[in-house]
Amino acid sequence: MRINEENDGVSASRDHLVFAYYVTGHGFGHATRVVEVARQLILAGHDVHVVTGAPDFVFTSEIQSPRLFIRKVLLDCGAVQADALTVDRLASLEKYNETAVVPRASILETEIEWLNSIKADLVVSDVVPVACRAAADAGIRSVCVTNFSWDFIYAEYVMAAGNHHRSIVWQIAEDYSHCEFLIRLPGYCPMPAFRDVIDVPLVVRRLHKSRKEVRKELGIGDDVKLVILNFGGQPAGWNLKEEYLPSGWLCLVCGASNQELPPNFIKLAKDAYTPDLIAASDCMLGKIGYGTCSEALAFKLPFVFVRRDYFNEEPFLRNMLEYYQSGVEMIRRDLLTGHWTPYLERAISLKPCYEGGTNGGERAAQILQETAIGKNYASDKLSGARRLRDAIILGYQLQRAPGRDAFIPEWYASAENELGISGGSPTYQSSDNGSIMRSCTEDFEILHGDPRDYPDTIGFLKSLAELDAVNDSEKSGETRRERKAAAGLFNWEDEIFVSRAPGRLDVMGGIADYSGSLVLQLPIREACHVAVQMNHPSKHRLWKHALARQQAKGQGSTPVLEIVSYGSELSNRGPTFDMDLSDFMDGDQPISYEKAKEYFAKDPSQSWAAFVAGGILVLMTELGVRFEDSISMLVSSAVPEGKGVSSSASVEVASMAAIAAARGLNICPRDLALLCQKVENHIVGAPCGVMDQMTSACGEANKLLAMVCQPAEIVGLVEIPSHIRFWGIDSGIRHSIGGADYGSVRVGTYMGRKMIKSTASSILSRSLPNGDGLNLDDLEDLGVELLEDEASLDYLCNLSPHRYEALYSKVLPESMLGETFLEKYADHHDPVTVIDPKRTYGVGAPAKHPIYENFRVKAFKALLTSATSDEQLTALGELLYQCHFSYSVCGLGSDGTDRLVQLVQEIQHGKLSKSKEGTIYGAKITGGGSGGTVCVVGRNSLRSSEQILEIQQRYKKATGYLPFLFEGSSPGSGKFGYLKIRRIPNKLN
Repeated sequence: MRINEENDGVSASRDHLVFAYYVTGHGFGHATRVVEVARQLILAGHDVHVVTGAPDFVFTSEIQSPRLFIRKVLLDCGAVQADALTVDRLASLEKYNETAVVPRASILETEIEWLNSIKADLVVSDVVPVACRAAADAGIRSVCVTNFSWDFIYAEYVMAAGNHHRSIVWQIAEDYSHCEFLIRLPGYCPMPAFRDVIDVPLVVRRLHKSRKEVRKELGIGDDVKLVILNFGGQPAGWNLKEEYLPSGWLCLVCGASNQELPPNFIKLAKDAYTPDLIAASDCMLGKIGYGTCSEALAFKLPFVFVRRDYFNEEPFLRNMLEYYQSGVEMIRRDLLTGHWTPYLERAISLKPCYEGGTNGGERAAQILQETAIGKNYASDKLSGARRLRDAIILGYQLQRAPGRDAFIPEWYASAENELGISGGSPTYQSSDNGSIMRSCTEDFEILHGDPRDYPDTIGFLKSLAELDAVNDSEKSGETRRERKAAAGLFNWEDEIFVSRAPGRLDVMGGIADYSGSLVLQLPIREACHVAVQMNHPSKHRLWKHALARQQAKGQGSTPVLEIVSYGSELSNRGPTFDMDLSDFMDGDQPISYEKAKEYFAKDPSQSWAAFVAGGILVLMTELGVRFEDSISMLVSSAVPEGKGVSSSASVEVASMAAIAAARGLNICPRDLALLCQKVENHIVGAPCGVMDQMTSACGEANKLLAMVCQPAEIVGLVEIPSHIRFWGIDSGIRHSIGGADYGSVRVGTYMGRKMIKSTASSILSRSLPNGDGLNLDDLEDLGVELLEDEASLDYLCNLSPHRYEALYSKVLPESMLGETFLEKYADHHDPVTVIDPKRTYGVGAPAKHPIYENFRVKAFKALLTSATSDEQLTALGELLYQCHFSYSVCGLGSDGTDRLVQLVQEIQHGKLSKSKEGTIYGAKITGGGSGGTVCVVGRNSLRSSEQILEIQQRYKKATGYLPFLFEGSSPGSGKFGYLKIRRIPNKLN
């Protein structure tokens, strides 16, 4: 059917316009929606020049017109996929650098010349960044049409690949800021780089044939259940099998490889028109993208999806799907092993209810046409890149924090409200804690422990009690999947064990913990709760897919672990996890930690389970515990992720404490913390020290836990003087101790320790040549005993600053290639990091930092007990500042945290503070650095609180992000103990 035979679409303009339409190189989804917008523009009598790397048939199968021009040029690369379901974050940044950054000057020159040559009236981008800049340089207006932007997608990759790539994110946002406005599609992500936004309905390709016509051509009866497998590339080595489908079902396979398919699978032609096939099917199985989601919604087709890892567009599309009752999530291993039946049967029971518009292509074309002939949709606001600067959205978490002012769609707000705005556990809000407590005691019999001093625990118990009502509300679609899963988790007539563990604010010590420093840590008010129940496998309530998997093995009831994590729907991870506990065994022995690490890493959308389930394996390995019963766990954390306040440690500690209580194990808080560190180091694979777990387990409210990390010796609890107060202010820049910068600094620290030990040994043996700044004339003057200690140095913090400056500071290089170090020293002797021979590591600064930090922490602790004075507070603040700038020298700073510290300094040294008694005295980046939260010290007064709020507002004005404030404290897991509860029989539904 030729396009000029159509009479629908945009009304023709009196002018003949030329549109240059740039299409990103990420998959076909962008190209397929561009087709519909371009089709409408061509119907209106305009020329459309499409700049794309997609095959011609994607466009020509739908548009056959001389007004369509296809220029095969790739100006970005999208997300590089390691396989069909996993994005390679580092490779994506490197490929973008190679494709768009290195040749940027020549790209701009070529595009400006080309745009002028075709006399383009408007540049449209979906969503190629450099196109906007080229248009601006050519003096042509530009508009973006998209549901996400690449600055948003790439920003989280920077945390994994290292902040040396962050200029990519800034450049992309700056490019976008040159466009006039954004035509925003449903299922959108936060896109702060754009000045103005116009929302349009779904852009959906039209249907050519009816369901009946398609099925007739395929020879498939209308009564046959049909699923379309739409992956845009299948997982490597994947062989489809007949038994994957329910009896009587058929499957249409898009993009199939050359493998021979079973008789109930039908291979589709490469250029098959998928909208017709999707509309003719009963459900779709695939990965989430805009194209698949929009067509599933438009054609009211249930969509069984498998998550893609590290693609931040997905949570927003997924929530839109589920809001309109169109989505069923399949666990990756069930996809690959063929346990499809329970998911497909669940899908066809759904009643998709999307009734919104599907004419987004027509509406977008109309707006583009009006813009090209001179209509002005844009305001005069500052560009997003200049307005937000270094606080460009680093992951969707930035928009999930209380106090945000970014507009989000109704369907997402509704989904969010069901979980509570914090993104953590469902909350129960009431000003009358007494009435809540009475309600909880009416719902549960408290067999052990006392929750009365813990309002958040009372709220958690209330949310547990409310799970009974979930099944009643399921019919109306008012419940999220994680709550539905939690409702089927426990046998309410049996005992449930509840634990609680807080996050922590790193007041002093930070990354020096793994070098043996004294640290001072404050447990925060926000905490994680975990509920655990153990039952004989025959009594355990299995989810349908877990039951189907167990039945497929032909076994009887065997111990299974099932976990539900609240808050997962507001981050890109699966809300549930399940496994056979036999997977933790290799014969009669537990599997190795390395095998466990590989097990959890197979599906990054469920890798979070390593923090929870890893504790089971550690108990099996370290204490010889065996688990014969099935285990059900509910994890509900109010500790925000990625803010540097030990959300992972709180989950680990609360999980292991609950498991230990349910199993009848008596583990002291210190030992529990050390076991949890093994979870994070060896199973999660994050090279952290032990202070986070120790604070979460051993801390007390409103006291600083003082601990010497050699490996974990608590030296006391430091009372915070009544006139001093600490705050935490979140920068909004996501922190990760699993990130490249934290790990590389740790490697450099251990490399420095090795060099210091080697230097001390060489001095002792008089084998070190002269010329390195050392005076070797008199060995005795150097202190033989000290040199012997330094030659066998276990912890860098046992080296005093003056010894470091006298003997070793000039020996350590600023940096060193891993290969060079390994050739000379063989190993750095760190059990949790590995040296990359091809990587250059900083050495001097990372080695110096813990030596001086240990001294600063000791001074800080001593000052807390000194006489109350302004000089005391000034000195405490100065120590925080010194620590902060030392982090930066190591490469662990961030623009957001630097800005917050600068704001603290401006207020501290401002005229108003000088004219009155000072209140705010210092600040520092915390924890692993590279973003996260800053700790502020000040006078405990109303004026100080007002100044903290002023800093919060100034940061928002500068960056567009309203920081989360951490105030208050709560006790650690050891002080809380555990609750043992049982539902009161007459309260069971």
